[in-house]
Amino acid sequence: MRDRIQELLRSIKQLEKELVDEFHKREKVYSYEIRNRKVYFQGEIKRQNRRLIKKIRHYLKDAALLNIITVPFIWSCLPPALLMDLVVSIFQTICFPVYSIPKVKRSDYIIIDRHYLSYLNGIEKINCYYCGYFTGLIAYTQEIAARTEQYWCPIKHAKRTRAHHSRYTNFFDYGDGSGYRRGNKRVRRDFDDLD
Repeated sequence: MRDRIQELLRSIKQLEKELVDEFHKREKVYSYEIRNRKVYFQGEIKRQNRRLIKKIRHYLKDAALLNIITVPFIWSCLPPALLMDLVVSIFQTICFPVYSIPKVKRSDYIIIDRHYLSYLNGIEKINCYYCGYFTGLIAYTQEIAARTEQYWCPIKHAKRTRAHHSRYTNFFDYGDGSGYRRGNKRVRRDFDDLD
């Protein structure tokens, strides 16, 4: 059974690589390239995109009233998110060296690049900053938690989870007490698969 799981994991990794390759093919379709972490569009595409920008007054006029009313609630999540960012960053800075866990590179998760899109107006760009930061922060936090869980409690759940994090496949099967006792020290240090 373990061999079948390893085979499925290899297939998933291969499919993920193919998916990333397909995403990168879009760079040619939409005539942009990434250099030094910045996005550059070719001249004509950039001009075409600028013609698609929606003026802020039209954007606000077309917005649903309930969308506008909920804006303060959306933005009220930012202070706790900034605090979480600070806390988990300090946590891994202090604890990960003690546990010999490789640190999570924040810039691999929090990606802010949609402001390069010239067809977005100022409000859309601000919204994209927020979403890029917030969803990236959740992924960054999840990876820090996943590596911590691998160190402290690398046991799969008995109940099915909707999704699992990047380290979950390294965990012991639920109920495998002897495997846990035999291999826990090894699994706590097993981060060799990280790039």
